[in-house]
Amino acid sequence: MTSPAGPPPTGSGDGERQRLKLLAVTACPTGIAHTYMAAEKLAQAAESRGIEMKVETQGSIGAENVLDDNDVKHADGIIVAADKDVDLSRFAGKRVLTVGVAEGIRHPEQLIERVLSAPVHAEGGAPTAPAAGGGKERSLGYKALMNGVSYMIPFVVVGGLLIAISLSLGGHADPSGGLVIPKDSFWMDVNNIGVIGFTLMVPILSGYIAYAIGDRPALVPGMIGGWIANTGELYDSKAGAGFIGAIVTGFLAGYLVLWIKKVKVPKFAQPIMPIIVIPIVATTALGLFFIYVIGKPISWVFEHLTDWLSGMTGTSAILLGAILGLMIAFDMGGPVNKTAFLFGTGLIATGNHTVMGMCAAAIPVMPLGQGLATLIRRRLYTEQERETGLASLFMGCFGISEGAIPFAAARPAQVIPANMLGGAVAGATAGVAGVEDAVPHGGPIVAVLGAVSGVPMFFVAVVIGSAVTALATVALVDLGERRRRGEAVGGIGTAGPEPV
Repeated sequence: MTSPAGPPPTGSGDGERQRLKLLAVTACPTGIAHTYMAAEKLAQAAESRGIEMKVETQGSIGAENVLDDNDVKHADGIIVAADKDVDLSRFAGKRVLTVGVAEGIRHPEQLIERVLSAPVHAEGGAPTAPAAGGGKERSLGYKALMNGVSYMIPFVVVGGLLIAISLSLGGHADPSGGLVIPKDSFWMDVNNIGVIGFTLMVPILSGYIAYAIGDRPALVPGMIGGWIANTGELYDSKAGAGFIGAIVTGFLAGYLVLWIKKVKVPKFAQPIMPIIVIPIVATTALGLFFIYVIGKPISWVFEHLTDWLSGMTGTSAILLGAILGLMIAFDMGGPVNKTAFLFGTGLIATGNHTVMGMCAAAIPVMPLGQGLATLIRRRLYTEQERETGLASLFMGCFGISEGAIPFAAARPAQVIPANMLGGAVAGATAGVAGVEDAVPHGGPIVAVLGAVSGVPMFFVAVVIGSAVTALATVALVDLGERRRRGEAVGGIGTAGPEPV
């Protein structure tokens, strides 16, 4: 009998080779197009060669066509084409070839040939790396980040849309200076549910980044670390560290857990390590590190940043508006954003409404600009991103800047600069036009409810800023994809964005 790791079995009677039996697993971060495209290409390539193949897809709706123990037992090899973590422990003793999902789309025939000589996956071993020349696999950091983003998106969409709906149907501008929803009303309950979604989205991002790196023991320290980073209450910061802080805590938690796992412990303690020891040690260490090492400097910096802004109130309105727009757009609800927002809010009580007018014009630019970008160049975005883009447009109309966070978290190098450019344009335009906002909120909703003076120029600022963000985003993302295609010419590349 031929061992599972050996060459394919041969027939005994007619000398003909028995039909090969291969398995495959496909998965991409969003679990939509690439997952199923790779599965289809691999199945077609196998069928054309008379090879029996079963493909498990790990898509957005969960695993389908799941490989069972019997499938694995009789398989001659397993191809794992994935840009997210896939559990390989069930394939111990079998030849396993792991590559990026793009390889399953581009070169399915080559993968079928290569899997027959792939290394045998050992029990408890690390995922098998692609063979030399086999294509570029996504890094662990990229997979972890996209894992966190994919889990965060539903919280952003649900929380943002519920808040937007409650504001549009139950909110009004209060004479005392505020955009309010009557307490104990039905729409306040809807708003509160949405706020819970927004409160959870940042810890979810951090938790599932950590989970993708350190597996289940990293989930708790990742989520708790994200909560600490976002709220700021434990390190005396009104603004917190936002989604950028959550990305930091997610990676810290994941790699800290990986490091703790390497520590040799007595055999009797091994069963309790993943469920008690590792989560407690990692959570405590990460939490205290953020509070005492990272958190205090963050609080100090943004307190002094507020003082610096106060000293600029007598300078050029264009310059102040541009600076506030840059800050509002940088981290969308994070510490930089909140510092600018709280600065504008604090001046409302003094009768200075122009600073809040600059902030109000910049607040919707990020979600509107990113949503508009998904409409301008649809091919650059996945199906999930395009759906998120529509929700982002809606959130932008109600001044919910967090609607752009999924785009910024997925492509920070392209999206954040584009956001800041559009935010600066919107803030500067509102500043030079003398736009005023009497309530601590932003977006078209405040103009519709009568809280803005200089409404025409307010909308001009919003439209110009959003257009600049959209066009800059498209240009930067497209440039990134062109660079990838340039790499692909040399033999290494990815499939790029999921097509329409």
